[in-house]
Amino acid sequence: MSIFLLSSFLFGCGPASTSPEPAPVTHTYIYSDASILNPERGFFTPYELPSPAGFSSVRITGNTLAHLNIYLDDYRESDLPKELLDGLQTNFDDIREAGIKAIIRFAYNKGPYPDSEPDASKSQILKHIEQLTPLLQTNADVIAWVEAGFIGAWGEWHTSTNGLDNIQDKQEILNAILAAIPDRYVQVRYPANIIEMYPNPEDAAKARVAHHNDCFLSSKTDVGTYERDGTITIERDQAYLAELTRFTPMSGETCAPFPPRSECTSAIQEMELLHFSAINEAYHKGILRSWEDGGCLDEITKRMGYRLSLTSADFNEQVRPGGVLNLTVNLQNTGFASIINERHLCCGCSKMAHHALKFG
Repeated sequence: MSIFLLSSFLFGCGPASTSPEPAPVTHTYIYSDASILNPERGFFTPYELPSPAGFSSVRITGNTLAHLNIYLDDYRESDLPKELLDGLQTNFDDIREAGIKAIIRFAYNKGPYPDSEPDASKSQILKHIEQLTPLLQTNADVIAWVEAGFIGAWGEWHTSTNGLDNIQDKQEILNAILAAIPDRYVQVRYPANIIEMYPNPEDAAKARVAHHNDCFLSSKTDVGTYERDGTITIERDQAYLAELTRFTPMSGETCAPFPPRSECTSAIQEMELLHFSAINEAYHKGILRSWEDGGCLDEITKRMGYRLSLTSADFNEQVRPGGVLNLTVNLQNTGFASIINERHLCCGCSKMAHHALKFG
């Protein structure tokens, strides 16, 4: 991947120079194998809210992501009170202070399956999303992405006690979440639902719809994650996701050991195929131990999400006041995934005339 700064940056406050700058010089750089605390990638630390949880320990353990399960059990039939919203704002303030970001999910119960506790009606869910919109938009800077949540057991889009296990209600609730946080991706639990709503993975990516797998590698179908509609095979589901996750975040957790599928060889292959950005550090410990015993945990830790290295750069080493810096930067990504959320190019020059950014 090459980044070309094709146009000019002006240096100094004098008039632009019309003289040619010195010829660019090529510089090469040595790859670092160190663990790097980059944002929006890697193992995440799980939390349950609402609570006065602190987040300062997350970076100390080597993570930059927290996963927030925000339970609204007490408000299945009522609006969200101001004190709840204020408490969640305090949580987001603490996340910002801790220098991390959050994956968030709202739900009304903790299961169990199949006799789940209640979720909320569609009208109540839509009202709650409306109430949460200011909170989400105010804190989008520390939200990595959102899991669709709300519906059914654990907010995992199954076992709804309010009859929301249908594509029409799911689509309406998903659209409301997308509108509530217009610059972040929203992950849907089941590929079959995404495919029914967006048969073309490119259309799903444009709509900011992504996928999370909460039983990764844990059975032949990841405990019903795949083949959920009874016709589409795991191969078809994963082919769709392989395209979708080129542009969208892919994350989740494992839920039970299922060797050899849950061991190193399959884990690396599927994380590469599905462009994994993040996974739960707390579950399932049996699978995580198998990765450590199998010798792949270090590779998974370093390659989840993006891992960009500067291989070379061409630039003129001297620039006159008002002159032009001609710069070509060559980057290599050895991670499973790409950078997901937009990053703005920031230059420290006193005056920027114009610039163009090209990826090749």
